[in-house]
Amino acid sequence: MAEATLQSHPITFDPELAREGPQASRAWAGAVRAFARTLAPRDKAEFLMALDAALYDDQGEAAVGAGLHMGLHPKHALMRYHDFFVNNLPPGERVIDLGCGVGALALSMATRARAQVTGVDWCPRNLFKARAAAERATLSHPIAFAEGDITDHRVEGTFDTIVLSNVLEHITQRPQRLAMWRAWYAPRRFLIRVPAFDRDWRVPWKKQLGVEWRLDPTHETEYTRPQLCDELLAAGLFPQSISVQWGEYWCIATVTGA
Repeated sequence: MAEATLQSHPITFDPELAREGPQASRAWAGAVRAFARTLAPRDKAEFLMALDAALYDDQGEAAVGAGLHMGLHPKHALMRYHDFFVNNLPPGERVIDLGCGVGALALSMATRARAQVTGVDWCPRNLFKARAAAERATLSHPIAFAEGDITDHRVEGTFDTIVLSNVLEHITQRPQRLAMWRAWYAPRRFLIRVPAFDRDWRVPWKKQLGVEWRLDPTHETEYTRPQLCDELLAAGLFPQSISVQWGEYWCIATVTGA
């Protein structure tokens, strides 16, 4: 029997369960329900909601590890969110992808929209994967990648479009940062994708209970539509369009006065 520890209470499980594949989930679910029934109503709610948050994190890691989408999270293919960015870029557009990660979106914009893309990320491992993928692709314009913290590292040049795909929610002082990037890069527009706080009733309920409610514990916020509009307007940006897809806000914001 394997053993894990919850505070001072050992929890045991039989590794043989792993050999039963998906059917093992019924055994685990039964054990969780049996334990939850022993708790007072408020404790039961906190336990189940905290477990929900922990499982989401593990599910994301497992989704990447399953290897069905060439090492990427399946949301890239299933949500088709690259289309939002690609379809809003004229050919030859100068684009800076702030917080580009492993460069999957940057590569789509460069290949499908024929954009001139610069990706910026603080993680050398991400940039190694991004450069390797770009080298394997056939591009009309090479992708430039720069290592640095997007909140204090300025890339040389100006750009037509700033892309922030699941990035804005990770930083503090967001209106100030948006205004700073506007001043640095002189764009005409921002293309933004952020998680919606009001995507599901469980999110505000978890927050009310005081358990982890964010999709990612590194998120500084998750958005309502009014909050997103307020932050954009405070930065001198106009939310030209906001759509809700897959529990996220996808926004085109233009520079006011441009």
